[in-house]
Amino acid sequence: MKNVLNGFKDFISRGNAIDLAVAVVLGAAFGAVITAIIDGIITPLIAAIFGKPDLTGVGSFDLNNAHFSIGLVLDGLLKFVLIAAAVYFFIVVPVNVLQARRKKGLVEEPAAPAEDVLLLQEIRDLLARQTSPAIRNDTTPGTGPGVAPLL
Repeated sequence: MKNVLNGFKDFISRGNAIDLAVAVVLGAAFGAVITAIIDGIITPLIAAIFGKPDLTGVGSFDLNNAHFSIGLVLDGLLKFVLIAAAVYFFIVVPVNVLQARRKKGLVEEPAAPAEDVLLLQEIRDLLARQTSPAIRNDTTPGTGPGVAPLL
């Protein structure tokens, strides 16, 4: 049980898991902003243009007791396009401009890692290249001395 808890602690301590958690939280907040824009600006515009309270009621019809809603599909597409446009204009474009400025030398590159970080990376790389005694003494066909370790 202790190994499981230590493994879980190691998993959540990794940068990837923390970055993913931050991305999910920011994504949810970003979705709330887009929803507010749609509910506060886009939906009233649609109501003014089409005379319906929202886009889901536009183009609805019944056929043999089946309800079809073209507006529901249009509503989903509109939300997708708005979110994609917001991501592009508020994230992708600024990052591309920053990268272009870095290439031209107008903006400084991020600072190089500290000396201790470089040393730790070098140690990690050396350890990754070593084979353990268990692998060297393995008699399973296709393993052991003379066979490149799988990394």
